[in-house]
Amino acid sequence: MKIVRNYLTTLLVLLTFNIHNAQNIEIDNLKYLEFKGTVINSENKEPLIFANINLMDSNISTISNSDGNFSLKIPDSYKSKKIKISFIGFKTKIIDLGSYKKLDKPISLDVFVSPLSETIIAIPKNVKQLVEETLTNYGDNYLDNHNVMTAFYRETIKKKRRNVSLSEAVIDIYKSPYEKYQKKEVIKVLKIRKDTDYSRLDTVALKLSGGPYNTLFQDIIKYPNYFIPLFYVSNYTFWVHRTSEINKTPVFVIRFKQKEDLDEPLFFGELFIDGKNKVLLAANYSLNVTNREKSSKLFVAKKPKKADVWPTKANFRVDYTERDGKWYYNYSNLSLDFKVNWNKKIFNTTYSLSSEMVITDWKENNNLDYPKRKEFLNPSVILTDSKLGFNDSEFWGTENIIEPENTIQNAIKKIQRKLKRLRN
Repeated sequence: MKIVRNYLTTLLVLLTFNIHNAQNIEIDNLKYLEFKGTVINSENKEPLIFANINLMDSNISTISNSDGNFSLKIPDSYKSKKIKISFIGFKTKIIDLGSYKKLDKPISLDVFVSPLSETIIAIPKNVKQLVEETLTNYGDNYLDNHNVMTAFYRETIKKKRRNVSLSEAVIDIYKSPYEKYQKKEVIKVLKIRKDTDYSRLDTVALKLSGGPYNTLFQDIIKYPNYFIPLFYVSNYTFWVHRTSEINKTPVFVIRFKQKEDLDEPLFFGELFIDGKNKVLLAANYSLNVTNREKSSKLFVAKKPKKADVWPTKANFRVDYTERDGKWYYNYSNLSLDFKVNWNKKIFNTTYSLSSEMVITDWKENNNLDYPKRKEFLNPSVILTDSKLGFNDSEFWGTENIIEPENTIQNAIKKIQRKLKRLRN
């Protein structure tokens, strides 16, 4: 668990689908269409979080936020194409962009139901073996060339329920093939903005160390040692919980947890696996933080002598998407909750740290064109403050981003008002 411990320590030193809302925008003399919508469950009308929205026959994509909302910017020349909306456990839907003006009501995604007794794919007898084969089956099913992937990254820190730090960035990821012993993956920042209200942060100074690398390392096919190293698989129990569907592919939902006799803080959660092709489509997992002392050592690198700091929640998610028969990392997020208990204080303080990243476009990098070393983002970086862009509605230009949730929108508005006061 040393490799996993090193990764976790770097974290802290820290479908109804509305498409009728579209508008033409012009940026740098290039015409773009921007589509906005909301993805919800057709049965209970609840928003679906992290649904994939992809412009078909392209690498342009985005994902819905915690309110189910999304926006997608596409070149005007692509307006005759179609958008694919997919979400694990729901039937994939394809929308013709040319018909968006005719839509005056939401379009629903239907729940996919396939009881284990009726599934057409055989339930594996050895689930542990299926997991092992899936985690090592990177050569045949995943991208096998070098790529430059453009991504949007966001990280937030909340004290209780109030945002006290907000960072956003557009980055390029120089991604190598999924086979082992490839060129090291690096990140270059294209745009960034950050603001922190230090007056509301205790001197414990919670900071998210690693920035976009935190979410990149959640590509558990590329970085299995940051998840469950193969030599550690025997410490887990695996079983098939149910079947589901993504992109019309039947998948097994495999649950896992550490064995009862282990007291180490290990992972538990669900793996979504295409059993026929042995492809990991997604994973939702958490860290067992019931042992306060051991889990604290995993995350907290430094703390004041007069304070106890321990995690109360550590949740992770990673999604993969497919293009031309090859799968690749598409989205990941992490969510951490901490308690800070100061000596001589009656009440604890709760902090929430979260980060997420989505691949919005990518292109092949067959010539291995890499930026200069000084342009690389350091894997242990703590993003520095920069209010650039918070008062500029066109800051992101043609870049696709994750639509901000309501609380983040409110935080941005407060930053804009603060900047306005400073100018006046």
